Amino acid sequence: MRRDRRHDGEFVFAVTSTRIFCRPSCPAKRARRDRVRFFKAPEAAQAAGFRACKRCKPQDAAAPDARKAMVTKVKQALGDGASLSLEALAARVGVSPWHLQRTFKQATGLSPRQYAAARRLETLKARLQDGTAVTDAIYDAGYGSSSRAYAATRERLGMTPSSYRKGGRGQRLTWATTPSPLGRMLVAATDQGVAAVYFGDKDAGLLEMLRREYPEAELVRDAGAHSEWVEAVASRVKGRVARDVPVDIQATAFQWRVFEALKKIPAGETRTYGEIAEAIGAPGAARAVGRACATNNVGVVIPCHRAVGASGALTGYRWGVERKKALLASEAGR
Repeated sequence: MRRDRRHDGEFVFAVTSTRIFCRPSCPAKRARRDRVRFFKAPEAAQAAGFRACKRCKPQDAAAPDARKAMVTKVKQALGDGASLSLEALAARVGVSPWHLQRTFKQATGLSPRQYAAARRLETLKARLQDGTAVTDAIYDAGYGSSSRAYAATRERLGMTPSSYRKGGRGQRLTWATTPSPLGRMLVAATDQGVAAVYFGDKDAGLLEMLRREYPEAELVRDAGAHSEWVEAVASRVKGRVARDVPVDIQATAFQWRVFEALKKIPAGETRTYGEIAEAIGAPGAARAVGRACATNNVGVVIPCHRAVGASGALTGYRWGVERKKALLASEAGR
């Protein structure tokens, strides 16, 4: 009766005489109590034969204030990667699991489970960088066992926690440089996949970038070690169709979602950061998409050159706008 916006997203109410359901804050005239039914979620009201109000649009995500409060509560509950089921989280914030999943994903681009996994990884990386012992860092980050931590970090860090803690010590990367239409190109790889693709004017500068990325790794110059991958990357630079190239890079769950969306953009075409954000279910996260592109360590393999500003301008490319323009032109056959 008070049309309290704080309860939007917790339930909807339906009116039997009009067959319409609304969110709690709907400004429409209130019906008689004996004609009102309550439902936990819009889907339940629709299943009962009611249609959504065109005025308050209850089938949409919760109102901004309520949604923000809900997302904040979930983030606090997950803490540094705490493991809670979707049902437990939903009960804690007082909404249905389905509504929580959809609202949280719209706001952050991640499901609660993916967010918790990303937080665990971020905490683990921070502990390892601080010099914390590997076992302590694993449990501080919320992993239930060493095996789970090693499985997760092998995929997202590209190396074991102990190797990451040592700045890549114990990790072996082979690298090679080659001329390309974009200048000198360096390709570095582990046995798992390509770890770096850099462009520049001189080999010395490219190697220095690789050393900064992996300060303690064993860097071995070997043009033949992963020649097929090097050739595939070179073909992509020239705008040719090439075989898929496996990658071995560090990325958060959100960054991986952005990278997968980039790989789906057809060669020679572009999408704005906002369109990419929409594609991964995170509308409004255009800046975060831009930051993810900036962290891409394997240019061309993950085609961040296909991401452009809202106006379509070719901005924000790590290797320079001219190289971005040249890549798109070669892909388009111009």
